[in-house]
Amino acid sequence: MSERLPLRPPVTLGDLADALNGKLIGNGEIQVSALVHPTEVSRADHLVFVMEPALVSALEGSPVLGAVVAEDICLPQGLLEGVVRVQRPRYALADLLEIFASPVDPPPGVHPSAIVDASAMIYPAVSIGPFVHVGPDASVGSGSILMSHVSVGASARIGENCLLHSGVRIGERVCIGNRVIIHHNASVGADGFSFVTPEQASFEAAKTGGDFVTTNNRGIRRINSIGTVVIGDDVEIGACSTIDRANLGATVIGRGTKIDNQVQIAHNCHIGEDCLISGCVGISGSCRLGDRVVLAGGVGLADHIEVGDDAVVGAGSGVWRNVPPKQVVLGYPAAPKSEALERELNIGRLRRLIRDVADLRRRLLRLDHR
Repeated sequence: MSERLPLRPPVTLGDLADALNGKLIGNGEIQVSALVHPTEVSRADHLVFVMEPALVSALEGSPVLGAVVAEDICLPQGLLEGVVRVQRPRYALADLLEIFASPVDPPPGVHPSAIVDASAMIYPAVSIGPFVHVGPDASVGSGSILMSHVSVGASARIGENCLLHSGVRIGERVCIGNRVIIHHNASVGADGFSFVTPEQASFEAAKTGGDFVTTNNRGIRRINSIGTVVIGDDVEIGACSTIDRANLGATVIGRGTKIDNQVQIAHNCHIGEDCLISGCVGISGSCRLGDRVVLAGGVGLADHIEVGDDAVVGAGSGVWRNVPPKQVVLGYPAAPKSEALERELNIGRLRRLIRDVADLRRRLLRLDHR
């Protein structure tokens, strides 16, 4: 993004071209005040973003004057007075949405209904909203925003310029870096799901035994998690996601990693930098993800799994063994992409194969009868 940012509407097309590193064609003095979908234009100061050729027809007859357009899209001559062409549309969209967003802008200071322990350290320019609780010896870094009903446990550390949306729960001793965004009702620092029985439990026997277990779960005892969670800088955590503290040491989320909604990251996990973890992923205890790993929606990892740098796991996959760096795996159980696709292809052939075998069987019976 250009160093001239942050921009705030209204802005000119010329300013946007600079900010997006785009190519301005036509009138750069056109002012725009809002970014809208091409089918929802109602005013001349609206700006539209055209990523697909099918959306061009929506602009015919509309009052819109300016647009940001993907580089390879053709526009009829004279349709618009000004255009900014961009090479990587989705990347430009990220910048545009930042410019035209309605930022969370609560008043600075502590709301009268908030409870902040006298031993907590609240740095300058912090906003603490209604019904927030900040525990003993906790600290909230400069410029951070805690929306309503956030709780911060004892001795937790919140870095600078963080945004914690309503209902976020930060456990005791959790350490959060700078510029972290945590969405509604996420939990960081709950106890891990760790239990043990005096004798071998059924779930332990199931890993090595046959179709039936000969043990049972009696006298289940919890194993406390006395460790913590460490969140790196520029991490984003989605709504209703949960990250459990370690039994000992720390569950770690690396710098720049983005976590979607309803993700479960269990105790003792170590997630690398710049990972993308999609919705409804479940990561069992003591897993290790390298840097830039991608887990698509609904992926499940068994415990103690290692996924190498830059690996990609397809949606709905069940990972029961380690994934090497840069490998793409799919399916249940997960397998290298080519193997998984071949497996699916073969499953699709089963109906014809069964029919052909039945036909051969009938022929053999006729021959045998003769």
